[in-house]
Amino acid sequence: MKRSFFLLSLLMGAVVLSSNYLVQFPVNYYGLNQILTYGAFSYPVAFLITDLANRSYGKIVARKIVYFGFFLGIGFTVLFSTNFADLISIRIAIGSGVAFLTAQLLDVQIFDNLRKKKWFVAPLTSSLFGSTVDTFLFFSISFYGTGIPWFTLALGDLTVKIIVALIMLIPFRMLLKTFKPIWFNINIYKPIFCKLTSRLKNYMS
Repeated sequence: MKRSFFLLSLLMGAVVLSSNYLVQFPVNYYGLNQILTYGAFSYPVAFLITDLANRSYGKIVARKIVYFGFFLGIGFTVLFSTNFADLISIRIAIGSGVAFLTAQLLDVQIFDNLRKKKWFVAPLTSSLFGSTVDTFLFFSISFYGTGIPWFTLALGDLTVKIIVALIMLIPFRMLLKTFKPIWFNINIYKPIFCKLTSRLKNYMS
């Protein structure tokens, strides 16, 4: 589990870092530069990572991965991608941090509430809500009042994120065969059983 936690945390940090960089560049094809940035294609992977961790290890571990990925990704963004002489660059760093943390923690909680539904309900619902919150928080904090058409960019990004969230159900379903759902993993409950057995023995003696 420690190895998986470390790997998922590093992947989360990489996704945050790449998305923070790519969101600064509009897609300059077919007139999409006013409604879409490249960050929309990479960010939904963060929800896939969180949902896999949540399904496999529970919401507490998923939250730890969110926090680890947040500090890793935002730390690198602040150190290497933020121009402190540029107000928009600073706002992007702040907006990214606030939006990421809020959306990911919301995703974790929604997923946990729906984990016993059909396999696709929890990841799809949590990703859609999380993506919506993340998108509008990020673009409003980063670009409101700057003259950049942040609302149309947000709508364009959200549309792509919804499409990618649907596509992410495919690797999520495939990886479910690799990760056992938490309620089927007897090792999770072994410490509880040992404590109960020990207390029962003490009581009987």
